[in-house]
Amino acid sequence: MAFTLYNTLGRELQAFRPIVPGKAGFYGCGPTVYTYAHIGNLRAYVMHDVLARSLRRAGFDVTHVMNITDVGHLSGDNDEGEDKMVKSAGERGQPVLEIARFYTDAFFRDTSRMNILRPTVVCRATEHIDDMIALIRRMEEKGFTYEAGGNLYFDTARFPSYGEMALLRLENQKAGARVEVDRNKRNARDFVLWFTKSKFENQALVWDSPWGKGYPGWHIECSAMSIKYLGEQFDIHAGGIDHISVHHTNEIAQSEAATGKSPWVRYWLHNEFLVLDKEKMSKSAGTFLTLQNLVDAGFDPLDYRYFLLGGHYRSQLQFSWESLEGAKNARRSLAERVKNLAGRAEKAANCTDRPALGAAAYLEAFNGALENDLSTPRALAELWGLLRDTGVEPGEALRAVLDMDGVLALNLKEACSPSAGTEDEQTIREIESLIGERNAAKKVKDFGKADSIRDSLKNKGVILEDGPSGTQWRRA
Repeated sequence: MAFTLYNTLGRELQAFRPIVPGKAGFYGCGPTVYTYAHIGNLRAYVMHDVLARSLRRAGFDVTHVMNITDVGHLSGDNDEGEDKMVKSAGERGQPVLEIARFYTDAFFRDTSRMNILRPTVVCRATEHIDDMIALIRRMEEKGFTYEAGGNLYFDTARFPSYGEMALLRLENQKAGARVEVDRNKRNARDFVLWFTKSKFENQALVWDSPWGKGYPGWHIECSAMSIKYLGEQFDIHAGGIDHISVHHTNEIAQSEAATGKSPWVRYWLHNEFLVLDKEKMSKSAGTFLTLQNLVDAGFDPLDYRYFLLGGHYRSQLQFSWESLEGAKNARRSLAERVKNLAGRAEKAANCTDRPALGAAAYLEAFNGALENDLSTPRALAELWGLLRDTGVEPGEALRAVLDMDGVLALNLKEACSPSAGTEDEQTIREIESLIGERNAAKKVKDFGKADSIRDSLKNKGVILEDGPSGTQWRRA
């Protein structure tokens, strides 16, 4: 079976044929590090993780690139609103880059707790300003830009295929119809490549450029960094569906205008929203939960991973505490079945040997599910089917289960040993992780967060004691 993916550019399932046979390069839009990632954000990164693991399982040599947006992201995608990084720094009374480092570390702690593999390349926007300027210069030399009101704009009228992926028609885009009116724009959909005139005085981060001292527009960073690490044409670009109409549309326009190559990206993958009470989870609206909120409520981060795997990435997923409780119980039952299976297997070595033929049908179906547009619900169903099939020799079944977990990443191998993965050991790991979170919060003077973690642990019967040698804990 060919590896197939749903390509937003074309709105159809397509066989995956990489530019370089045997290799797969993909870019996934990363976080804007001005606050903690919410669980809706984390859905995208689990999807990117499953994509990378599935491609590697299918034999591809994968290069996964992810950006860290630490400058120039306004609260609206259409060059409107205030800079999220600057806003957060002002509220916290700390330098912008210090805020960015703190929340970058917090983001990777969350992804680590969810068994999300770190991308091959992690690139920070502030470290690639020269690359952005160089890419803008290429557009300028080809006549795709204009200066107005102190800023440099991309002229969408010079790019006839603008909006193709989002199914937009330029002639129907009236000024002010969907975006805040910018009198400097020639067309409503034009966008800023470089700001030299900001609506905010004393912008925190600015750089010298051919157009004056200023900072980049949001869209240019993804084009510049993906091209730097993956080349002027690459295989896959992934992100949330909210990026289709503006951010990804603008990326395509500026990248193809600069390079003269089309298509810039062959396959575009977009995950649907996680919704809370039928509304999109949103930081700006204050309707969001963090991974730590789930942990504080008694859930393991892998309970949430299991919950996400139960829905297809292109389907909207409704979050509720009841559904998360169901995922928690299902994951515990899964681990118990694996533990029982390990107990029936002849040797502990079965945990690491290659799968044998007895479970081949389940493995084939599991691989087929992943290769059919990353169908994790079907993949989970094949795992459960194997565990319930008493006709498969236990050792062979166990090897296949652990092989499947190479993509699902639910730590099923811990159940192989009777002494592994016990509740006490899990609790210790959770406590130590929370202490690390608290120490990091104290370091940046976020005492409200630190106190909240301490109180949460106290409610669970864990007392923290700060001393010269660090923070120790004991049972109440």
